[in-house]
Amino acid sequence: MTYKRTSLSSTYQKDTCQELNQSGPSYCTHSNHQQSPYSVHTPRKNKIIVFPKNNCWQRETPNLSESQQQHLKNQNRFDLLRTQKIVLWHERMFVTASGVDIDEMGYAMSRLEIESELFDGGNTVHEASSSTRPGKPFPKVDDEISQLTNLRSGPNDRLHQLVPGKQQLPVSPVRMLAGREGNYSGKGRFSSADRCHMLSRYLPVNGPWLVDQTTSRAYVSQFSADGSLFVAGFQGSNIRIYNVDRGWKVQKNILAKSLRWTVTDTSLSPDQRYLVYTSMSPVVHIVNVGSSTTESLANITEIHEGLDFSSNDRRYSFGIFSVKFSTDGRELVAGSSDDSIYVYDLEANKLSLRIMAHTADVNTVTFADESGNLIYSGSDDNLCKVWDRRCFGAKDKPAGVLVGHLEGITFLDSRGDGRYFISNGKDQTIKLWDIRKMSSDTSCNLGYRNFEWDYRWMDYPPQARDLKHPSDGSVATFKGHSVLRTLIRCYFSPEYSTGQKYIYTGSHDSRVYIYDVVTGAQVAVLKHHTSPVRDCSWHPHYPVLVSSSWDGDVVKWEFPGKGEAPVLANERRVRRQYHD
Repeated sequence: MTYKRTSLSSTYQKDTCQELNQSGPSYCTHSNHQQSPYSVHTPRKNKIIVFPKNNCWQRETPNLSESQQQHLKNQNRFDLLRTQKIVLWHERMFVTASGVDIDEMGYAMSRLEIESELFDGGNTVHEASSSTRPGKPFPKVDDEISQLTNLRSGPNDRLHQLVPGKQQLPVSPVRMLAGREGNYSGKGRFSSADRCHMLSRYLPVNGPWLVDQTTSRAYVSQFSADGSLFVAGFQGSNIRIYNVDRGWKVQKNILAKSLRWTVTDTSLSPDQRYLVYTSMSPVVHIVNVGSSTTESLANITEIHEGLDFSSNDRRYSFGIFSVKFSTDGRELVAGSSDDSIYVYDLEANKLSLRIMAHTADVNTVTFADESGNLIYSGSDDNLCKVWDRRCFGAKDKPAGVLVGHLEGITFLDSRGDGRYFISNGKDQTIKLWDIRKMSSDTSCNLGYRNFEWDYRWMDYPPQARDLKHPSDGSVATFKGHSVLRTLIRCYFSPEYSTGQKYIYTGSHDSRVYIYDVVTGAQVAVLKHHTSPVRDCSWHPHYPVLVSSSWDGDVVKWEFPGKGEAPVLANERRVRRQYHD
């Protein structure tokens, strides 16, 4: 067996080996050391692990027999696996040899990680898939939203420069650790974008594990802002609040008062002390979540105060589809079946504003950002509207209208920046909007349907699936899920852990779909339920997603790592076969 010399200087070769061989056992490719395909040295306390960009020596294997080649392959594989364990065990890494750049170390560590996966037969952890959505190619997303998303979820640019031609690939965790030790962010730690780049690769697709199971349809499921509580609302008058930090124990079981049809929506106050719930009634009820009473029976064990949104005309009745607390907890905004938006002042305990907002049911409303000045609304009149509370001098006139859906809007979710939001529509699409592209024209011709259709009991006509509004002003359109029978909800993934890189939604076909905002790819489809998934919620900090369905199941999806089941109290694994 012979060796050939590479680009590293003899001075570096000599000094590096002398320095590192004093620190303990070494695995080096120099001819006078143990032969291994990488120069990896086991450090003693506070010493280093060195991964030169080029090996000091490269092994040539001319005219080896088949058994010799297999023996060499097995030896290489063993060395690689042992080296990988050393790298993972030593989290902190220091470079002391002069001339060794952190770029070189990161490059070799990443190469080691990739090649070790190949030696393992490609058995790697489940990450976000890059497969594209079936059907027509996804059109290019607006450059600005792409750039903003990448800024929130992309690593430092220098890490992408290590391997020319591979800028589109995710940066490996090992290289990210090397970059952190090299202080690429200038803060001595991961930046928020680095954190999102790491966490957004690992989607909550393992499971599901059962959180709760009832005989009643689940309509609402939401994490609190800090992820410590989870709220689920059911058609059978029950609203349950689970303490996530205590093994999903039921902290409060609320029996709703004067329920009409179902619990249509719930909202937790920012301080998590109060919860409001709505039904097909103009009265919104508020419950003290922080009380010690577990069984909250309306006006029996606890008072469920009623907030009347019907002004002074008590003969006038309507239902409320959507309700949200303002970020300061002082107001509620609601969308109703009488085509209106309502704002309720909690401090004054009275209705402060009613806007005749649309020409059909207002199915969804939300605040655009923390200021509370902008409100988004979506309706069965196919329109999304933007309302500026600072400009309500012109009665019932929106700041702008966004046109593009061919059918009614079921849900809106704001990106939180006062600029972008998404909408779920009965035309079986999610649309991404930029309010800077809104129109002031409210007299848009919406009569493009030449067929009779009702989403409550009919399937969407095949001939309508490829139709597009001639005045579509959306930034992007996402297809693949199904919006039928109920007001199915969609959301941006959490900013903290993913940089809002994904959009996820329930679906009538009993699944949860996750899309990439920039590429439009379906990166994951979660299959378990046997009835429509109306709502789902992604934990604000961890790769955990909870879905609730009309089959009565509330289940949890996770990325636990290494494929093991998470160990939490009072939880049992769902053994039901997946529904296709």
